[in-house]
Amino acid sequence: MDKDTTRSRPITDNCTFPSPCGISLKHVLITGGALRLGATLCRGFAQAGWQVWCHYQRSAPAALALQASLHATGATVRLVQADLAESAEVKRMMAHITQTTGPLDCVVNNASLFEPDEGCDMDLAGARQQIEVNLIAPMLLASLMAQQAAPEAQPGQRSVVHILDQKVFNLNPDYFSYTVSKLALERAVALQAQALAPLRVCGVAPGLMFLSGPQTQENFDRASRVNLLREPIDPAQVAATCLFLAQNPCITGTTVCVDNGQHLVPLARDVMFLGEPKDPA
Repeated sequence: MDKDTTRSRPITDNCTFPSPCGISLKHVLITGGALRLGATLCRGFAQAGWQVWCHYQRSAPAALALQASLHATGATVRLVQADLAESAEVKRMMAHITQTTGPLDCVVNNASLFEPDEGCDMDLAGARQQIEVNLIAPMLLASLMAQQAAPEAQPGQRSVVHILDQKVFNLNPDYFSYTVSKLALERAVALQAQALAPLRVCGVAPGLMFLSGPQTQENFDRASRVNLLREPIDPAQVAATCLFLAQNPCITGTTVCVDNGQHLVPLARDVMFLGEPKDPA
């Protein structure tokens, strides 16, 4: 997720819940939905007939463009802005969504910060911000969703999907604070499934899908094939897995790796540093 300090009112369209035809609509909130995997998630859920809330922080132009492109296909996409590092804004966002369209059927916690640091030289302010965005905000959104009144929901109908990272099963110390935040969120999947039932809580752990940080295209092309299938990971398949988990009422408390087996290929450093020495001068 992009960092930003801008505050703005939520951008939404004028559609309200329920539908005029009495059709039961499913509503999903996708955090960090304007770009990269988030945009793919928004498209996947919208194409499956879900009403989409696309959260963004500072990527308003991309969010508006995505909304327009999906509206052109007949989909309904609403936009909402919030800084996930601020718990008050997370609560405001959920209250706004609940007031506008009623209880959510799914939250996909996709937004995250991915900033480099080391265990022996931590940037404490940066570490706290990554933990707020990558761990506290997803857990809070799940908790707030569980508190929504949804008397008409069937058992297993409502769910949360936490987007993780295959490296929680394939550890290396690069991006130390980011990794700690994702490790904690992976452990929270089962704990929240127990604590928030009948709300279902699942995790999806993708592999490398996009260029990150200082990574070059040449490095990405090579690193994206460092997995058992020797093929790049298709973000659309990650989105399809999230949709499957959102729609299967029997799955909770578990995490699915969508990484072509990348988590089974041990590396001393993060895959984006493939070919570099472990301790560069």
